[in-house]
Formats: sequence, C-alpha cells, structure tokens
Amino acid sequence: MSGGRGAAPGRIRIIGGSLRNSRLNVPELPGLRPTVERVRETLFNWLAPVLEGARCLDLCAGTGALGIEALSRGAASVQFVERDTRAAQALRDNLERLKTSAGQVASVDAGVFLKGSPEPHDLVFLDPPFALGLWTALAQQLETGGWLTAQAWIYVESPRDSAPALPPNWQLHRDGHAGEVRFALYRRALPLS
Repeated sequence: MSGGRGAAPGRIRIIGGSLRNSRLNVPELPGLRPTVERVRETLFNWLAPVLEGARCLDLCAGTGALGIEALSRGAASVQFVERDTRAAQALRDNLERLKTSAGQVASVDAGVFLKGSPEPHDLVFLDPPFALGLWTALAQQLETGGWLTAQAWIYVESPRDSAPALPPNWQLHRDGHAGEVRFALYRRALPLS
C-alpha cells in the first residue's frame, strides 16, 4: 500500500530517473498511504548501486509509486501486486500513460499471488496495509516460496513502534523513521542448513 502520510490523491510524482517529475494519478481509496517523497528519495539513494537491471516485485503495490520509481531509475522489470481492483486499474492506466511496458499488474491478494509459480526477484517492496499485519506471513512466503534471489534486497515499511518478525537470514542494511512509519532495507543471506 506504500505507507506513511503521503500527498493528496493525484499529487504523487516520480522523483528521479527517466520518468522524473511524472505525475501518478491516484484514486482516493481508504487505507491507501503513498510513501512520502522524502522516504522514497532516501530509499532509492540506498538502492542506487543495485537497481540497474533489477527484477522487482512490488507487493501490496497501492499507488505503485515504489515500483514505478524503480523502473524510472533502471530496474529491468516490476511485477506489481494489488488486490484492490480500482487501485490496480489506476496503476495499469499510469503505466500505459507513462509508456512503460516493463511493469505488469496482477489484481490479486498478495498471499494468493505468492502461492503461484515463483520467479526469483532481486528486489521486493513489502509494504502491506498496516491494519492487516501481514508482514510476517508474506515475508515467510517470500523466503520459502522461491521468490527471492540468493542475495535479494527487501524493503519493508511498517509502523514505527512495532518491527515485524522477519526471517532470521534477512539482515538489516539500513533503516529510518518518518512520522509514525519505520522504513528498512534488508539483504537476504542464504539460510543456514
């Protein structure tokens, strides 16, 4: 869903790369929390050395701002997963308007999507709706289901006061806070046998 207090609907912009300053049309939907620009700027500064050519998965995509920012900055592809049909359609419309063919949208629940045939990804954005508390379950599905490359990066956005339980082989790389939101970047290490 892309957490944190964000801009008003229709006011989200891409902040870097080939699509810089492009505006994303965002429907007004309950629980849709676009990631604030300051957090996106920090995150993509962290990711700059590893983003070129990356295969990305934007779970609980919401506005798709994280995945579209990744495409703008050189990611090879982004699979967007968004269960709300209106948000998913707005995301498809934005990708079409921006003439971006490297993004695919699945309008399905993230947990159901992760039960499908896995394709390993280099970078995953994990930002489920805060009220649903899905971090641990989705992280476990990512880790055990074949969705992550050996040294994948995982971005996690969660409430500031409650860090989710994540697989022990996800090593914290960097983290920060913005308002009531904690944002963190993890690096996957192969689990010990």
